[in-house]
Amino acid sequence: MPFPPEFLWGAASSAYQVEGAVTEGGRGVSVWDTFCAEPGRIRDGQSGAVAADHYHRYREDVALLRDLGVGAYRFSVAWPRVVPDGTVHSEGLDFYDRLVDELCAAGIAPAATLFHWDTPQYLEDNGGWLTRDTAHRFADYASVVGQRLGDRVRLWMPLNEPVVVTMFGYALGNHAPGRNLGLAALPTVHHQLLGHGLAVGALRAAGCSNIGVANHHGAVWAASESEADTMAARSYATLVNWLFADPLLLGRYPAPELAAAMPGPVVEDLKVISTPLDWYGINYYQPTLVGAPSKNGSDPAVAGLLPPDLPFEPRRLSGYPTTDFGWPVIPEGLRETVAMFADRYGDATPPLYITESGCSYHDPDPVDGRVPDPARIAYHEAHLRALEQAITGGADVRGYFVWAATDNFEWAAGYRERFGLVHIDYATQKRTPKDSYYWYRDFIRDTIH
Repeated sequence: MPFPPEFLWGAASSAYQVEGAVTEGGRGVSVWDTFCAEPGRIRDGQSGAVAADHYHRYREDVALLRDLGVGAYRFSVAWPRVVPDGTVHSEGLDFYDRLVDELCAAGIAPAATLFHWDTPQYLEDNGGWLTRDTAHRFADYASVVGQRLGDRVRLWMPLNEPVVVTMFGYALGNHAPGRNLGLAALPTVHHQLLGHGLAVGALRAAGCSNIGVANHHGAVWAASESEADTMAARSYATLVNWLFADPLLLGRYPAPELAAAMPGPVVEDLKVISTPLDWYGINYYQPTLVGAPSKNGSDPAVAGLLPPDLPFEPRRLSGYPTTDFGWPVIPEGLRETVAMFADRYGDATPPLYITESGCSYHDPDPVDGRVPDPARIAYHEAHLRALEQAITGGADVRGYFVWAATDNFEWAAGYRERFGLVHIDYATQKRTPKDSYYWYRDFIRDTIH
């Protein structure tokens, strides 16, 4: 596949999903620690308290990344490890100093996300992302991290997937902090985006550059050609895609009624939110099939994905292979998702990175040091083929990050779902590269050379 020579090949993770050590190094309590402690929230009562023990084993993990041949590693800084209680804890910063130094010594560019859903609990106790003050506290935290790591981090992402925090954390309560507010969760959209804009300014003031975002996006398909289904799909795309992209790239909300639902001096805030980005990151997993609300009730397979009484409902996508997580595998959706940015934003589209793409399969335990995972290889091969088509068609895509570098804690699904290129035996923390690890290593080598 003719990817440009400078194309950035990477792998990704997030702090709460891999680090563990939730009571060490000055780390404070996060909303995910609290959420996991509530009975019934997480599959099998699990938590990220130990996870993949990356906090203690980061040198081993960086060595695996080095041998993998990636040019960048996308990790997240744990906000409650750095500013757990309103004051800066140097021990937390020291850990990321060591991690970044280790990556640089291995020839791997650090790509840092500042918020991957782990809000410090003390901020949530004061209202969390429902309050404007959290956006300003986020900017303060960004300044601290930028001043310490800005001389070495190559890519910055203040936010990861704010749509998930709003929908699952505040609207439906399936993720931390477990609120069930329905449409009353909309202020969290504005405050996250405002926090992002303020953080971009704080990072630049600290001398950092090459700043983007990691936003969840996917193509939205109408369930039929009927006007009702077409309008439903358009409404869904507005809420899930454009509500989180238009303010960043166009400086406005995609619909007047959405702008009216936002708190604060919206017009002035949008000037901050739309602070120009150096690039834009897309996290892609699957398209969504959407129709008008069913008269006979929602499909049980998708019921509960969104608040009730909305003018649309997600439908089951059939006719495609699925991962063991039940997600349909549709590589063409990645090409379409990239294309829809050019269609909507034209020359306002920054350079793009695929900041996440991956799949969960319930891999077998290692036998003689090997974990065969042909479905994961097929997934990435097909998605890279689709991405190559997008680039050949003129899309300015500059990198691809596999989700995930290692198996990890998959939020409410616990440890059953395995996305990693490297198998983790959670009882012993032994790392075993899967066949997909070696496939990706060879693919990168062959593409570069």
